[in-house]
Amino acid sequence: MLVALAYRPPVHDGTTPLSGTSSQAQVAQVTPQSAESTVDKVTATSIASVYADTTNLPVSNDVANLSQSLTVESLLSQTSTNVISKPQIVQASAGSRSVIKYTTVAGDTIPLLAQKYQISDTTMKWANNLTSDALEPGKVLTILPVDGVIYTTKDGDSIDAIVSKYGADRVSFVTYNDLELTGTLVAGRQLIIPGGSLPQTERPGYVAPRVVTVASGINYTSYSGGYGTSWGGGMSSGNRYGIGQCTWYAYERRLQLGNPVGGMWGNANTWAYNARISGFLVDGNPTVGAVMANGGGYGHVAIVESVNPGESITISEMNGYRFGGGWNRVGHGEIEWSQATSGMYSYIH
Repeated sequence: MLVALAYRPPVHDGTTPLSGTSSQAQVAQVTPQSAESTVDKVTATSIASVYADTTNLPVSNDVANLSQSLTVESLLSQTSTNVISKPQIVQASAGSRSVIKYTTVAGDTIPLLAQKYQISDTTMKWANNLTSDALEPGKVLTILPVDGVIYTTKDGDSIDAIVSKYGADRVSFVTYNDLELTGTLVAGRQLIIPGGSLPQTERPGYVAPRVVTVASGINYTSYSGGYGTSWGGGMSSGNRYGIGQCTWYAYERRLQLGNPVGGMWGNANTWAYNARISGFLVDGNPTVGAVMANGGGYGHVAIVESVNPGESITISEMNGYRFGGGWNRVGHGEIEWSQATSGMYSYIH
């Protein structure tokens, strides 16, 4: 084995940084005699470092430093170059992962806010336990930075159990919530599950199926059951309609949404007419929050809660036979788009 010690002017080859004063820059490069030598650079510089040190050469410290650097680079990089490859996890910035609190104003709807914050309508509804696209003013909403689910941990939770339940990607969940180091969950922490999906039983408005028993002897004239729920919104002083009727509910719901209607428009079959002369837009186009009105007999009014153009609309109603909202009870249901826009109904905006 032959190792040559020789001096060459320092040349920066892009891999070994040059530093120090001009006197320190006069570093003897200790290398094998040729690039084809069977002795690799690490071994050669190690031998040279020992030789320089034992003979007290002026460049002994520089040779030792070079030997140390080459040894470290060799351990970190198993390639023929000095470029060290290291796996990187690209994370979103802290700002982009912040949950926003937003207070609604008149005219806000779920689709408009979802578009503004670039998330889906579904994510908005899930995060705020909403079943309707219509929003009343003054409501504080939780706005997630990405589509998915917001979840508050509890005792006994594990990462694997959460991602399995909500159908999420484990790596994305761990990375998004900075769980790489701890790997454990503390009860009461609020986490975001990117791409997660709520199970059917946890979605807003879920009602567990029930067995309906048909019995004889029921007095249907006084029966107020069904699948609707009791109205819990209270009663305003301006409501002049009969308590528990469809008109009474429509007045209260519109007031709740920040877009009141007249308190003395009569029976439902005259609402469209009275709305027009009161300056309201009345047409055949269903929009979120509009009053859906139809004539015939005393007529009927309901509130458009959601619109799925070309497919269907979702309405809420009181004292309606169609969706189980009996007297003083609120029912919800879908009407096909073709029927909703057939001209059968007028929409008061």
